[in-house]
Amino acid sequence: MASKKSPLFPEIIKVLNGLKPKQLPEERKINLQPLVNFIQSKCTRRQEIRINFICTHNSRRSHLAQIWAQAIAQHFSLQNVYCYSAGTEATAVFPMIMETLQNSGFQVASLSSGENPVYSVTYADNAHPVIAFSKTLDDTFNPKTEFAAVLTCSKADGDCPIVAGAAQRISMPFDDPKIFDKTPEQAEKYNERSLEIATELLYVFSQIQP
Repeated sequence: MASKKSPLFPEIIKVLNGLKPKQLPEERKINLQPLVNFIQSKCTRRQEIRINFICTHNSRRSHLAQIWAQAIAQHFSLQNVYCYSAGTEATAVFPMIMETLQNSGFQVASLSSGENPVYSVTYADNAHPVIAFSKTLDDTFNPKTEFAAVLTCSKADGDCPIVAGAAQRISMPFDDPKIFDKTPEQAEKYNERSLEIATELLYVFSQIQP
């Protein structure tokens, strides 16, 4: 679908070109179909597409999903796509997440420090950066209605049987890279999880007919 030249930074395009979304297992494609359907329905109706990626602490997987989704939507020149992230509780973005994204070509700037740092993540010259920090569902940064609530971890999936205001609730769990913290495999495993999330979102957006 990406017939136009992608506006993303060249390093990010190189990462995306190396992914193999067509090789996803069929059962995973089936699991991703509700998100495809949600985006396609909104796109067909020329409505704003709002997706909130949710995990327990809004510190790892939900941020990877939000940022990759926003960038990939731009890659396919999809308009009016707004991606968010939230947790059932607020903690902080784990620093390895920002390092992992930088290694994939994103430009990361620190906007504030402290217990819950705020980052600016840029993926294209003329795109609004993603403002990343840990937050709960009711934070003013998050949408209140007409969004898809995408649960990126099984605990959040169990803790949020109903997501207030969501037009659709979608389970899309990924294994937590946290289990590799402070191990020699940490950087490798965070990158592995980031690319897994990017691959699945690349598949999702590649299915959309504008």
